[in-house]
Amino acid sequence: MEQKDLPQGDPTFMEIILNNQLYADKTEYVHEMMKVSKCCFLSRPRRFGKTLLLDTISELFQGDREIFKDLWIGTKRRLRL
Repeated sequence: MEQKDLPQGDPTFMEIILNNQLYADKTEYVHEMMKVSKCCFLSRPRRFGKTLLLDTISELFQGDREIFKDLWIGTKRRLRL
């Protein structure tokens, strides 16, 4: 298994994927959240990835399927955006 670098600072989802950095894949949870809820309140402590999660959701809705090819939503689900 290849060892990936940790992201530094506040990188965007796209920067993490394109730089092949470590990303905890939360796309399965994003899919479930969007399937079940009309509205969600994200309450997490500081520095727990709220901005990165919203950036991931934004990229999903922009429809660039290539960047999700190795993540859960790209391999387990057909992206219908």
